[in-house]
Amino acid sequence: MSKIAPKNPLRHVRASDLRGVAQLATQATLGISHIAEGVHQSVWRSLGAPAGKTAEQTRGLTGLIYQSVRAVTQLVGKGLDVALGKLQPLLAAVDDEAPGTPEREAVLAALNGVLGDRLAASHSPLATPMTLRYRDVALNWQTVAPIPAASGKVLLLIHGLCMNDLQWRTQVKAPGQANPSDPGGASEAASEVQLLDHGTALAQALGYSPIYLRYNTGLHTSQNGHELAAQLEQLLAHWPVALEEITVVAHSMGGLVTRSALYYAQQGGLRWPRYLKNIVFLGTPHDGAPLERAGNWVDVILGSTPYSRPFAKLGQLRSAGITDLRYGHVLDADWQGQDRFRRQLDRRQLLPLPEAVACYSVAATTAAKRSALSDRLLGDGLVPLNSALGQHDDPQRRLAFAKGAQWIAYRTNHLALLSSPAVTQQMLQWLTKQAKSAHDDGA
Repeated sequence: MSKIAPKNPLRHVRASDLRGVAQLATQATLGISHIAEGVHQSVWRSLGAPAGKTAEQTRGLTGLIYQSVRAVTQLVGKGLDVALGKLQPLLAAVDDEAPGTPEREAVLAALNGVLGDRLAASHSPLATPMTLRYRDVALNWQTVAPIPAASGKVLLLIHGLCMNDLQWRTQVKAPGQANPSDPGGASEAASEVQLLDHGTALAQALGYSPIYLRYNTGLHTSQNGHELAAQLEQLLAHWPVALEEITVVAHSMGGLVTRSALYYAQQGGLRWPRYLKNIVFLGTPHDGAPLERAGNWVDVILGSTPYSRPFAKLGQLRSAGITDLRYGHVLDADWQGQDRFRRQLDRRQLLPLPEAVACYSVAATTAAKRSALSDRLLGDGLVPLNSALGQHDDPQRRLAFAKGAQWIAYRTNHLALLSSPAVTQQMLQWLTKQAKSAHDDGA
């Protein structure tokens, strides 16, 4: 009897990943030593012992030991980085020929969501650069764009926090032909694996060319907004046929990035906003998400005593992208010059929905029907219903979605919005009606 060969666990790993992991390990060791020293000094302080150079540093022999630990860690980390840096070019050709596995890309997406700003600041090879992608290939305008039979209508799909472009596609099981090998016998229907993808469905029905964005969700929303605005201008300049329309479908944080990109493109006089016709927001936290506000309370509580204060650094490892979700930051002015971990009120700049663009909002709730409790506390598990619909208690902060441009998916969670057939049908209904209206106006 033949044996099944065991899967190679290293098939998900590239040479650049090893270098990035070594850098992370070095940074983690340094961080833990600072936390340990901070706790140590808090105990000494309660006994009347003076601190070192700062309030969180020890002095004397104890301080020397902590300094030695960090010095050795930095020395070893630098040696590993140099060694792996020399090894990386030797394996680069192998890496280039082997596309990243979905498992690897999912881990990197999650890592970038949590630590992406730090990865980018340290130039880590694990940091995800922003790319526009077609059929899993990053568009490179320096070469011939791999877009056969490109349409003049571009559908741009933008994922949310800790995710990537591959996760728009969800495998589901559907009834198939009878399978005699099933335990239930030939009468039992087998299950065929099908892929649900909003991009493919909308492209087939309405003639779009689907383009997927991949980006570092740990950066500030507005930083990604600036970059997306620039990349869409490049798309307009190099698209292989005359561009007629851009429609955006944005999930969660992707909706905030879309609003940011459009604002900065208009401020900079870029051309692509003239082609933007529709934006569909799927579970976008326009007014923030309560989980991040709860995380901010943890920062406050941990920082309230000298013994727990060093541990507050652990909570403050979360990325700028995550803290932007506290109130739904979109612009640079929403966060610049502020301590993002300090407890403060919502001070966002007012930014209404764009004019001359059809904006639609899909919100989800795990409840079977609406109620005051489910709207505010349940929502889709991550985003409250009112936040996704842009319904703020302050009239100035409300987003003016037309009544017919709002839709609620019941018994649906946040991630299910990525592939829900009901959501696909609702978007088809909206965009088909909008296309017909535009055609009638043009005629």
